Amino acid sequence: QVQLIESGGGLVQVGGSLRLSCAASGRTFSEYMMAWFRQAPGKEREFVAEIVEGGGRKYYANSVKGRFTISRDNAKNTVYLQMDSLKPEDTAIYYCAGKLLLAPTYNYWGQGTQVTVSS
Repeated sequence: QVQLIESGGGLVQVGGSLRLSCAASGRTFSEYMMAWFRQAPGKEREFVAEIVEGGGRKYYANSVKGRFTISRDNAKNTVYLQMDSLKPEDTAIYYCAGKLLLAPTYNYWGQGTQVTVSS
């Protein structure tokens, strides 16, 4: 079992920045692929970014590419999402997720943290 706890959400103006953190506990964090998803009001949950176990490869949704950066610190059991040049459409609840490499889907989820971008 892996427990995930997000933090760092809040209210920010258009063009501003936020850094989300996701602290993991339980089994060996470095064995897990980690990702961020988000869900805006009235919309389906969508993929935002993903990072492999060692941090060497990262993948982003087109909507955030060039503005968001995912990273991880395996010594601290933490994954981050640096969000820059925020737009109103980035407003959503952001969820941290984890899975082992061969798992078909992300099966460990945090409780979410709200990000609101005001214009």
